Amino acid sequence: MEKRGNLSINSENMFPIIKKWLYSDHDIFYREVVSNACDAITKIRKMDMMGEYTLPDGFKPRVDIVLNDKEKTIKIIDNGIGMTADEVEEYINQVAFSGATDFLNKYKDKANADQIIGHFGLGFYSTFMVSDYVDIDTLSYKSDAASVHWTCDGGSDFEMSDGDKREIGTTITLHLSDDCLEFCNEYKAREVIEKYCSFMPYEIYLSRENEEGTETIKESEKRDDDVVIEVIEPEKKEEAKSDSEKDGEASEEKKEEERKLKIRRRPQLLNDTHPLWAKTPKDCTDEEYKEFYRKVFRDYKEPLFWIHLNMDYPFNLKGILYFPKINMEFESAEGVIKLYNNQVFIADNIKEVIPEYLMLLKGVIDCPDLPLNVSRSALQNDGFVKKISDYISKKVAEKLAGLCKTDKENYDKYWEDISPFIKYGCLKDDKFCEKMNDYILFKNLDGKYLTLPDALQINKEAEEAAAAEEAKDENGNKVEAEVVDENGNTVSGEGSDNADSKDAEKEKEPRTIYYVTDEQQQSQYINMFKAQKMDAFILNHNIDVPFIQQLESKNQDIRFQRIDADLTDTFKSKTSKKAEKEFEEIEKNIGEQMKKALKNEQLVVKIERLKDKKISSMLTVSEETRRMQDMMKMYAANGMMMGDLGMGGQTLILNANHPLVKYVMENKEGDNVNTICEQLYDLARIQNAPLDAESMTKFVQRSNDIMMLLAK
Repeated sequence: MEKRGNLSINSENMFPIIKKWLYSDHDIFYREVVSNACDAITKIRKMDMMGEYTLPDGFKPRVDIVLNDKEKTIKIIDNGIGMTADEVEEYINQVAFSGATDFLNKYKDKANADQIIGHFGLGFYSTFMVSDYVDIDTLSYKSDAASVHWTCDGGSDFEMSDGDKREIGTTITLHLSDDCLEFCNEYKAREVIEKYCSFMPYEIYLSRENEEGTETIKESEKRDDDVVIEVIEPEKKEEAKSDSEKDGEASEEKKEEERKLKIRRRPQLLNDTHPLWAKTPKDCTDEEYKEFYRKVFRDYKEPLFWIHLNMDYPFNLKGILYFPKINMEFESAEGVIKLYNNQVFIADNIKEVIPEYLMLLKGVIDCPDLPLNVSRSALQNDGFVKKISDYISKKVAEKLAGLCKTDKENYDKYWEDISPFIKYGCLKDDKFCEKMNDYILFKNLDGKYLTLPDALQINKEAEEAAAAEEAKDENGNKVEAEVVDENGNTVSGEGSDNADSKDAEKEKEPRTIYYVTDEQQQSQYINMFKAQKMDAFILNHNIDVPFIQQLESKNQDIRFQRIDADLTDTFKSKTSKKAEKEFEEIEKNIGEQMKKALKNEQLVVKIERLKDKKISSMLTVSEETRRMQDMMKMYAANGMMMGDLGMGGQTLILNANHPLVKYVMENKEGDNVNTICEQLYDLARIQNAPLDAESMTKFVQRSNDIMMLLAK
């Protein structure tokens, strides 16, 4: 059977769902009704601009929120456009009929949509989340309009009648439920209004209804502060005075009177109608930016710097992003990005708009074009939001790049604080990483900051000098590079095409950037580097390991290597071919001796003649192995079971120029050889990484034993 028709909606069932589930937070009703009040004011001003209505002289747009904790009521009063009886029927009695949308449709050729806040026609019903019943008293701007009174208890029934309102505008009165009385508390109301409405476009005042009292004050202390306190003197009644009273009047006038006067607290202004982000950057001073930061984020540490976003095309977006100074050791790195829509607060840290890595910042973003969901607390998921996110990321990258180019001194000063933001951003966003590639800084051993292109050049001179030294014979004469053809025959020296080809291949090899993770632990290696006029960079943050791997993947011509990962020719003394052959046999013998003394058959031992004769032993761990070991430790810390890499990748290097190593080489069967072997190994290990508890205990005991031998 085929049948067609219209779906029916039962308002008695639907309305409770709207009341209970439309909004996640009950306090949001303040935002919704104040937004509606602002829209009403915007509409009447539009009518005035279009010549369809003339505002009275001295018109001052405002929204008043009046609390009465005795009557358990909240009144929201605006001097906006008001409503006729027909409009109440249309906008209030029809759920989800948006008066804002209807207004824009009627005046789409004349009205600017950007300042209208409402969209869905549901905000008013949020009042029933906290109220037993709600009253509306309204008077339209139209000359023949009559005042309207409307009331509803949150069900599907309402009452509407003639009202007694005499001023154009609307008053909404909420009669609060017993479980929601906190919202008519002055302090709670101020907290919520400042949260949602701090930057709405019209002044919002908070007051308590009929709040009067008496206070005894001196006449000279009589206050007339039209922001906080209004003093109302009681009426003076003229009475007949006796002669004695008249005689004493002069002396009484000389005295300072004390009397009781009525006082009444004036409404308090709660918002700033012209937020800093709405201004053009050239009109804002540094002090204004700092004051805005202190006010909004309650952070009295000055921000490092800020980015003022101001865009009109292809979408409307304004905002300010601050780079805060964070003590990473004691404070959370999470920032706050407040999202606004037409100066109405929506939410904090909406990840669809703000790239994840920028949530470490603090700031505000106002975008009227955001596709909000019905509750205006989240976004509809569409491609437009991604474009906004990409734009914000692009502007941040441009600001940082510009700062590095034009103000390198300050950029260097900020780097330690901003580097976690940038490195995290590079890991999360390939486009951001590409834009920032040449503006990432590395701090060298002398505390100087270099960009990545500059970092690639620092050791070139030392390496070229070492290569030139290697190309000389024992007498210091330059040796031509020997090139062998496919048949094993020597072809020619360095002038041949094959030699050129070999040099070209070497030129294509990735450039190595050396780094340090612990200046204290790796101090011996640092001293070796400095002695050879080589440099390295300090990378001691947790994010640095994944960060350098990211850079390597994006820059195929570079590789990072910790300074203790290998021993290059730069640190070795010139050795003849004859000495090299002799070392091969010695290396084999001493290697066996070390393995036997240490009971470690997996250990790789090499003999080298180091330029620094004070170094006895070193331990190198290949970069790949150490990174893998670090990754395994991370997995283990997170409770993941992984295989044990053990001590693989380690190479013990003994310096043949050191007396202790010479002793071992010359006294294979000596009484103290095993002790010296163990000590040489631990000395090498302790420069590479902290010893475990058992090894440290043995090392200390062995050191004591060696000193006892010297004392005899």
